[in-house]
Formats: sequence, structure tokens, C-alpha cells
Amino acid sequence: MPVRQHFSVAPWTNTLKLISMLGTILIVVIGIVTYRKIAVFSGLPLVFGIGVVSVFPAILIFSLLFMVTGYAVEGNVFNVERLFWSTRISLEGINKVWLEPTVCKGSIRIFGNGGLYSFTGVYQNKSLGRFRLFATDLTRATVLVMPQRKVVVTPGSPQVFIDYLHDHFPTIEENN
Repeated sequence: MPVRQHFSVAPWTNTLKLISMLGTILIVVIGIVTYRKIAVFSGLPLVFGIGVVSVFPAILIFSLLFMVTGYAVEGNVFNVERLFWSTRISLEGINKVWLEPTVCKGSIRIFGNGGLYSFTGVYQNKSLGRFRLFATDLTRATVLVMPQRKVVVTPGSPQVFIDYLHDHFPTIEENN
């Protein structure tokens, strides 16, 4: 049975805290206003009103459920820890890993979350192409390159994380 090595996620930056706080307040306020406005329109079906109003708490709940709480490596599997589960990514064939604090600059979000409790999803940029992002502090962005995918994570101690991967996957190239 492989040993599970845990790595803490980088602390939230002030930007992530601000986006999360303002986003939460905005979503709650819009939800309350929408609920009150829909209650005034007696001609709308109740189910429609409930459906519209429930979108706002759903956004908050989904964002909370998918936020990044840590990372773990277990054998050839990399786990992005969430509140109640982990997203599993195979490290089979990993050939590069490096710290790249600017890797996300100029990235376009294809699908995902741009800062409500974390930065997660599918992103793309010119230097890396398409990649999965699981982050809380983009200045600690660490790139993992496997044959079929690229992943960017933000461990609390990027060099400790990189050294661990180099020790356990000797075929990884030394630098970018």
C-alpha cells in the first residue's frame, strides 16, 4: 500500500480573500433582492421563482465544495483535496515539474472559478497551452507536466513539494 504524503495548500492571498468576501456578499444581496422581487410578481409560477432564487445559494455551495484545501501524493496518484473528497490525477509519466510564479498571467479561463474561495478549472495561455488549475496563491504556482495533461497547483512550500516529486519520480527533468 503506497504511503500518502500530504502537502498544505498555500495560504489565501489578500486578493483571494477580497474576491471571496465581495463575491459572497454580492451573491447573497442579489439573492435576497431577487427573492423579494419575485415574491411581488404574483403571476410567476412558484416553481420558477424558487428555481431562480436557488441559483445564488447554489453558486456559493458549489464554490465552497470545490475549493482547494490541500494536496496529497499517494503512489502514482496526485490528489487535490476538496472539502469532502479529492480530485484524483494520475502522475503516470510525469516528466517535468517547476515553480513558475507568472505562469497564470495572461491566461484565459475556459471553464472554472476565478476566485470565489479558490482559482480552479481549465485555463489556457500561450506559454503552457491548456492546463488544469487548482490554486489559492498564484505566486506559488507549480507546474506539473504529464504526457496527456498539464496541471498547476499552489502548495504552501513549493520547493518541498518539487523535491518530493523529484525523489519519487526520478525521470522528472530538473528544470523548465
